[in-house]
Amino acid sequence: MANDQDLGDDFSYMLRMADTDIDGLKPLSTALTSVRGVGDRTAAQICRITGFDPIRKAGHLDVDQQEVLRLAIEEYAQNVPLWMLNRQRDIETGDELHLSGQDLKLTHADDITRLRGIKCYRGIRHAGGHKVRGQRGRSNGRFGLTLGVQRKK
Repeated sequence: MANDQDLGDDFSYMLRMADTDIDGLKPLSTALTSVRGVGDRTAAQICRITGFDPIRKAGHLDVDQQEVLRLAIEEYAQNVPLWMLNRQRDIETGDELHLSGQDLKLTHADDITRLRGIKCYRGIRHAGGHKVRGQRGRSNGRFGLTLGVQRKK
């Protein structure tokens, strides 16, 4: 672990981006994944767009670089191919979007509410708290007081 003297005076231990606290002690590409909607590939692409070193600690970014990074996250959808976006052909607007932070959480909740409202299979499975995508439900994913095989007394 690095000492405080090694990090320097202008080191930021916490960065604030997309309504998320980012750990300054982690490498930049790893630290960006703490933002909801930014995974490993998205973080690597953001580092490539901004030109920042992905293995450099996130806390070494100065205020101007943090602003460049914040803008890169917000304008991510305009700088990457469509297949890298997490919200293609939005149901309400038809736009190609990449949601992050609280927007992603709210949109996901709205989608599940819409599925429940139209009473489709996926909506019923969500409402009942069951597996949605066809996974095995007989032996895995149990909760509550469900028991497996009981031994005869």
